[in-house]
Amino acid sequence: MSFGITTEYIKLDSFLKGVNAVASGGEAKLIISEGEVAVNGETEYRRGRKLYPGDLVSLGGESFKVERAE
Repeated sequence: MSFGITTEYIKLDSFLKGVNAVASGGEAKLIISEGEVAVNGETEYRRGRKLYPGDLVSLGGESFKVERAE
């Protein structure tokens, strides 16, 4: 699944909410801090991690690609 952004980047917690992988920012914070999220194949623990078009976020067997919205 892909998600288009209109800005230069999007923060990881906002991205997870945007693709409906989590219901709230608190849930995003929890699963990120527990090491359940990977960015480009590497476990990510920073909820403020900046994601740019081309980045791939993985969570629970699903992958989401950051793309530039047109």
